[in-house]
Amino acid sequence: MGILDKLKGEFIDIVEWIENAPDILVWRFPRYQNEIKNGAKLIVREGQLAVFVANGKVADVFFPGMYELKTENLPILSTILGWKYGFHSPFKAEVYFISTRCFVNLKWGTRNPVIVRDAALSMVRIRAFGSYVIKVQEPRALIRELIGTQGMFSVETIAEQIRNLVVSSFADVLGEAKIPVLDLAAHYDEISQRLQTKISDAVKSYGLICAQMKVENISLPEETERAIDKRAAMSAVGESDFSRFQAAMAAEAAAKNSGE
Repeated sequence: MGILDKLKGEFIDIVEWIENAPDILVWRFPRYQNEIKNGAKLIVREGQLAVFVANGKVADVFFPGMYELKTENLPILSTILGWKYGFHSPFKAEVYFISTRCFVNLKWGTRNPVIVRDAALSMVRIRAFGSYVIKVQEPRALIRELIGTQGMFSVETIAEQIRNLVVSSFADVLGEAKIPVLDLAAHYDEISQRLQTKISDAVKSYGLICAQMKVENISLPEETERAIDKRAAMSAVGESDFSRFQAAMAAEAAAKNSGE
């Protein structure tokens, strides 16, 4: 650390986070190894929270506004640091800023087909994809369970884990809903709601909530779609007529091939 950085740290009088990256979930205020002094100003902007951590323990949480850091508005920190007779200046504490906005249009999808049981089609392999929205609900839990000592934490760091949760929960949701495979397209909203509830429960311990979940497409393998089309055609014209139609088409194709 250079002398200029040290001096800069010693005379910090404003603690704030001016966001410049839309995917950052948590950012730790850099103190250059120095201490926060009595009367420093804390600025928490809309869409942010500030969390103080001391001796490895989560202390006070500040909502949007401007604060003068003193004993009266740092009750938990005062207890942790043992301030029996008022504010000790300077003091050491980590300040984490947390983005409370919704992180939107995060994608999920099944890399491999999910096998589900269906009364009409027996075992079926299906693929699905969609999007979801997450946001912070409990900042203390987020700091304890996910952040640790990291100075910066992006939403992409947790997104992969959530995508895996969505995919693993998707098969459970389909099984619980008992919706026939042929009717899935008409129940995207219901499946999305069930999936959102499951994911919110799963990420609650991380201090997060799934604010929205969308199932945008559910697809079947091509061979299954062809079988469904064939069955629909048979139902429309009758099985015997369909068999004669197939035989006639096959004979026509054979005659055309022999004449070439």
